[in-house]
Amino acid sequence: MSRIDETKDFIPVRIAVLTVSDSRSLDQDRSGQVLVDRIAAAGHTLADRRILPDERDQIAAQLRTWVADPEVDVVISTGGTGLTGRDVTVEAHRDVYEKEIEAFGTVFTIVSMQKIGTSAVQSRATGGVAGGTYLFALPGSPGACKDGWDEILSLQLDYRHRPCNFVEIFPRLTEHQRRK
Repeated sequence: MSRIDETKDFIPVRIAVLTVSDSRSLDQDRSGQVLVDRIAAAGHTLADRRILPDERDQIAAQLRTWVADPEVDVVISTGGTGLTGRDVTVEAHRDVYEKEIEAFGTVFTIVSMQKIGTSAVQSRATGGVAGGTYLFALPGSPGACKDGWDEILSLQLDYRHRPCNFVEIFPRLTEHQRRK
């Protein structure tokens, strides 16, 4: 079972938060604020925070900007993961991914099932990697952001988490780009 190895030092990561919404402003962004608060409480650094409308090209462009930024290690978006016509966050993420982390969506669904039952099938939470940066898309509700952070991301973004975590493999995410 997973555990925190207290003999290891905590390594903070730099996380950007993107809220995808046609109607929210920063002061109304409860889901983004949940993530910001949890990032700070965990000891990580908020690298940037933005709100964008449900426009696939704009979302993908912002993700690419953060992937290219050496001051951003992780991007977490909230919103736009549902099934309606305006929900294009997942597609924007997949436009950017080099590799998808398929199990992230599966584990998120398992966590959600425990909270909201079969309604969890309506979420398309996703995760991936591009340019050595992790990207995760969570649903737009504060509860989903709490679940995604508390049950998955807080652990996988903690270098002390065992048996393994995302932080310890940061140096190897771009090994395919190195010259031999």
